[in-house]
Amino acid sequence: MKPPLPDGVRLGGAICGELTESERREWWLANGLGAFAAGTVAGTLTRRYHGLLVAPVQPPLGRVLVLAKADATLVDGDAATALFANRWGDGSLAPASHVHIESFQLDGRMPVWRWAVGAWVVEQRIWMEPGAHTTCIAWRLVATPPGAAQLPQLRVTLLANARDFHGSGRPGDFNPAIEGDGTAALRVQHGEHFALHLLGCGGTLAPRHEAYENFDLPVERERGLPDRDSHLAVGQATLALAADRWVGVVASMHADADADLAASIARFVEHDRQTLHQAHAARPELSAAPPWIDQMVLAADSFVFARRVGGEGTTDTPGTFAETGVSVIAGYPWFGDWGRDTMIALPGLTLATGRPDTALRILRTFARFVDGGMLPNVFPGAGDRPEYNTADAALWYVEAWRAYVAATDDRDALRQVFAVLCDIIQRHVSGTRYGIQVDSADGLLRAGDAGVQITWMDAKVGDWVVTPRIGKPVEINALWFNAVSAMAEFAALLQLPAAPFEALAQRSRTGFQRFIAADGALLDVLDGPAGDDASCRPNQIFAVSLPHSPLTPQAQAAVVDRVARELLTPVGLRSLAAGHPDYRPHYVGGVWQRDGSYHQGPVWAWLLGHYALAEYRVSGNAQAAQARLAPLGEHLLDAGLGTVSEIFDGAPPHRPRGCPAQAWSVACTLAAWVSLERARRSDGLPRAAVQPTPPMETPDDRE
Repeated sequence: MKPPLPDGVRLGGAICGELTESERREWWLANGLGAFAAGTVAGTLTRRYHGLLVAPVQPPLGRVLVLAKADATLVDGDAATALFANRWGDGSLAPASHVHIESFQLDGRMPVWRWAVGAWVVEQRIWMEPGAHTTCIAWRLVATPPGAAQLPQLRVTLLANARDFHGSGRPGDFNPAIEGDGTAALRVQHGEHFALHLLGCGGTLAPRHEAYENFDLPVERERGLPDRDSHLAVGQATLALAADRWVGVVASMHADADADLAASIARFVEHDRQTLHQAHAARPELSAAPPWIDQMVLAADSFVFARRVGGEGTTDTPGTFAETGVSVIAGYPWFGDWGRDTMIALPGLTLATGRPDTALRILRTFARFVDGGMLPNVFPGAGDRPEYNTADAALWYVEAWRAYVAATDDRDALRQVFAVLCDIIQRHVSGTRYGIQVDSADGLLRAGDAGVQITWMDAKVGDWVVTPRIGKPVEINALWFNAVSAMAEFAALLQLPAAPFEALAQRSRTGFQRFIAADGALLDVLDGPAGDDASCRPNQIFAVSLPHSPLTPQAQAAVVDRVARELLTPVGLRSLAAGHPDYRPHYVGGVWQRDGSYHQGPVWAWLLGHYALAEYRVSGNAQAAQARLAPLGEHLLDAGLGTVSEIFDGAPPHRPRGCPAQAWSVACTLAAWVSLERARRSDGLPRAAVQPTPPMETPDDRE
């Protein structure tokens, strides 16, 4: 029996009707092909990225805002009431119809509104067809006035565009050819670039060609970016509301889109239910999971997408994954797929959710791009070259393979990639880009050149590298020790010589002790241009949280204690201790201010899972460590609803900032929760036998 969809994300009229509260809460949908839809609970556009269909017109990720809004008006005789809201450049909110929202909820991932106008109550739903560039907007009556003589209609104005999703529209930029069939279908042709197909379901659809100018985008203004936009009304639907059927609009990049709204809803719901069923069937730890964990399982599905990488075996056919092209969107709305983010997120997005086949396809996709022992940081777009400016993506790649093999015991796949993994290790020993090379003096990995940012703390403003961290960063060396230790295990599994990797691990373990400061915490960077950097940052937690630690139990406990005292918050770890002169408590301002503070104090949610695993490793109390994750479950009711934000302010109350939906924030929480749930169920085993490992590796797998 398939588990029910979670319905814990519910907001009442007190929140929905308060503009500040309903605008700060956003819904996000994705289709598995790189397209997405997003908006606020209030119905206003507050970001340039909000829209009902943002599609990769130039695959893999050349995304364009195609359909911005579907503004509905309830027409009851001579009375007309807007069921939408808009912000305008003169500061006005017109209409201010968010006050009619009785409730909002996520039905699984599907946003659902109830609008109350007198005794009329109208339900509205928005969803995307899985595996197609198609968005559906539908309405139905759920309550009517006693003795109503006739049912009302809806007038729906459709606002379209053709701009890059990072940009903003100007009047006259979008001048498509609009063709109608005279009844319920429109074709909006934007030159040779694309065609948007619109279907009116349960009524008629007439063409329009009217500019709507000067939309106000307050979130972009907060970010120091252009805050005006314009869209074009391309059609108006007139729909006959009913209680026993859905009426609405289908917007699609496909000419053969299905106009059966009920069937389309059923497909979306079944996709979500199957996602949960697959996770529960593969992961017994999820059988008694709280609803917020099920909500995160659904959120995880939104980040995995089919990626065309060229060559044989790829496809552009909607609804199919290219055999050699699967990747991870790092975050919505503005990120693409990044090597580092993908590998960090892979165990939580795929293995913790019962999708090892997807994990393997991602791993094989990225294997094609390994070069000089490195993985791309920025995955190439159409016609672009991959960028290899990352010191850790390849090391996270080895860890992702370790998690996959632990989950599946797939030695055939490991055997096929083993030469690639060996090349990664060898090139790190002999040297590769950006000065990345093992120092023969201490067995530690050096990385970094002037003017580039190659660790995950990678903010750069103009020529200013905010946190250069040149030398021997602590997390790079924790990852290096973990990688060569994993390679020794791989070699043993394949009955190949493990001694060379064991020797590298031993040298790394010995050299790693140089990071231990007098107070037991770890230095952030050794042997930098200005000497050692003792700044208290969260990077040291990986020396405890990764499966293979170079530290003794006593040293691990000292690290966790320091991180808990200076960096831990309910929603993640601060990127810099509050006592440091460079600490920035709030992530606000324009591009320069925000990028300059990105890793100088903001709390990163993805680190909370690693902290929980590290805490468990030193305490043996899986239940207490797992409880650390619960505040992120409460966060699902704020910001990006049903998902997890990228960062939070370093100072209480830790307001969410950055991307409202971040892959590794969701993934690392899921991975840690599942691992700790397994450990919790194994209560009674000696602490040393219960290691905090990624999903799908049992506590005694490494005994």
